[in-house]
Amino acid sequence: MIKGMIFAAGLGTRLRPLTDTMPKAMIEVGRRPMLRRVIDSMAAAGIAEIVVNVHHFAGMVADYIERHRDEIQARIIISDESDLLLDTGGGLLRAAPLLEDSDAVVLHNADILCDADLALLTEMHLFTGADATLMTDPLRESSRRLLFDTDFRLHGRINLKSGAISPTGLNAEGLHRASFQGIHVVSPRVFPALAEYAGATAREVFSITDFYCDTAATLDIRGYVAERPSTWLDVGRPESLAEARRLYAET
Repeated sequence: MIKGMIFAAGLGTRLRPLTDTMPKAMIEVGRRPMLRRVIDSMAAAGIAEIVVNVHHFAGMVADYIERHRDEIQARIIISDESDLLLDTGGGLLRAAPLLEDSDAVVLHNADILCDADLALLTEMHLFTGADATLMTDPLRESSRRLLFDTDFRLHGRINLKSGAISPTGLNAEGLHRASFQGIHVVSPRVFPALAEYAGATAREVFSITDFYCDTAATLDIRGYVAERPSTWLDVGRPESLAEARRLYAET
């Protein structure tokens, strides 16, 4: 069974004042909340059970799901982070008991609008047997790039503004750069490594990208480039939200 998880707990500070009264995941694009668009995309890919983590205005997300439960073509389970916002890595670790009985878990940021084929991404992940498969774009401009070898195995990342490379000591020469698209697939066998990482770093709150880069030497983490053309917008930014609303004005 393939399960999904949508990261919908974030504060959405870049979208203030909109997010002063609602969670980022409930902001509408084409008369539908972004959360619903991601849920429908996952359901269309055959994902029948989806975990949604919540924190900022958690009740609004839970109320929406309850009101539309009969229309949503997937079972939705809430992972409540009202007590503490855990970031993506900590959020996945908390939700692990809800996901560990799956063959793979598709992870998707609630603020990413993308029409790439999630089923194809999942098939590639299962085919390679990787621990994690990250959707990437070598052409998209970003100040932070992941670093891959010629077999598209992850080695780390580079911050183009500061020149910082992680993990420390990594030689980035000859490695290919690509931007992370906020969509990825993990095998449940990463959950023990995730828990070990949280313990070793003494962090309950941490980014999944930090985890990927810091464990790239021991885990099989691979990049995946979606077939073009496909829409990809980070609607967590005002200018991208405006563009998304123009694209989806009639839908």
